[in-house]
Amino acid sequence: MNYRISKQAASLSPSLTLAIDAKAKQMKADGLDVVGFGAGEPDFDTPQHIKDAAAKALAEGFTKYTPSSGIPELRQAIADKFKRDNGLSYKAAQIIVSCGGKHSCYNTILATCQAGDEAIIPAPYWLSYPEMVKLAGATPVILPTTDATEFKVTPEQLRAAITERTRLFVLNSPSNPTGGLYTPSELKALGDVCVEKGVLVMSDEIYEKLVYDGAEHGSVARFSPAHYEHTIVVHGFAKAYSMTGWRLGYLAAPEPIAKAIDAIQSHSTSNPTSFAQKGAVAALTGPQDHLGVWLAEYSKRRAYAHQRLNAMPGVSCVNAKGAFYLFPNIGRLGLKSTEFCARLLDEEKVAAVPGVAFGADDYIRISYATSMANIQKGLDRLEQFARRLAK
Repeated sequence: MNYRISKQAASLSPSLTLAIDAKAKQMKADGLDVVGFGAGEPDFDTPQHIKDAAAKALAEGFTKYTPSSGIPELRQAIADKFKRDNGLSYKAAQIIVSCGGKHSCYNTILATCQAGDEAIIPAPYWLSYPEMVKLAGATPVILPTTDATEFKVTPEQLRAAITERTRLFVLNSPSNPTGGLYTPSELKALGDVCVEKGVLVMSDEIYEKLVYDGAEHGSVARFSPAHYEHTIVVHGFAKAYSMTGWRLGYLAAPEPIAKAIDAIQSHSTSNPTSFAQKGAVAALTGPQDHLGVWLAEYSKRRAYAHQRLNAMPGVSCVNAKGAFYLFPNIGRLGLKSTEFCARLLDEEKVAAVPGVAFGADDYIRISYATSMANIQKGLDRLEQFARRLAK
């Protein structure tokens, strides 16, 4: 049988993060002592009150279909969160609860982009953004940045990249993979360009709660009514509540876009898991004490890893302002990122993610969402590897 695969599906690149993670797990299963720096999820457990709320809902038989865009109680809790935490006023009808932050991104792109459109994506980027744009039939336009500017796009760069075909600007702050964070004034300047040019902003804010050193997270939607009307905020429960496996995300959008996304979701996944949504209500309305504990631990790990990386021969690393990643530059060691990570895993049993997956081939991504003992062991091994390459 000669199966015909669609152009959109054939154009996709496999996820290198999942591939690295799968190989590392297989090596561990084979009894090898592998240190994994590839994780894109907290190493802490979901807070108990969230698990209890979901378990209670399950025990009480809350197991049926819900409205496709989420239960009213959760949509209102999300609207309240935006008002409380971000100074943004959304009606529950503007909130769509999805099957993960990734799902929210994909639904947003599918609702706003089509064949002939362009979406501007700064690099380094979260690896799924360009693939989602391709699935929508549109063209990803990559805007490169480097560690020299802390991986930030300037308003001038953005303006120069916009054409009559530009429909969407993808913004991720705090950033996966770099840990970069735009200041409120920088966000406003980028938003100003998008308002001026009539370009929508997809603002991925899933790492909002994970910021360091007194830095302030901002949202493009907050600066004026025009910024608000040009912005779709995508978010989720995975990072701030360690709910990665729960598959719950959400977004807030102008009503016409929210309505379009609701229609898409009703014909694709339908509703997110019913009893998981009850857990999400507890996440937003219950105690937030865990965040301070997690942030203190992440901050300690970040400081240690940042210092160690910059002390290695041929390696330099901008410090992260948010999320739980560092993105060291390994370009001076003579290997591109895929070969570097393949050899690092084979020779030193350390799993990191090649920067090429994020559009930056002279870098690798290190996640410090793992224990300090693992970080110390893994960085010892990485340093040995770097020293051999630097000779």
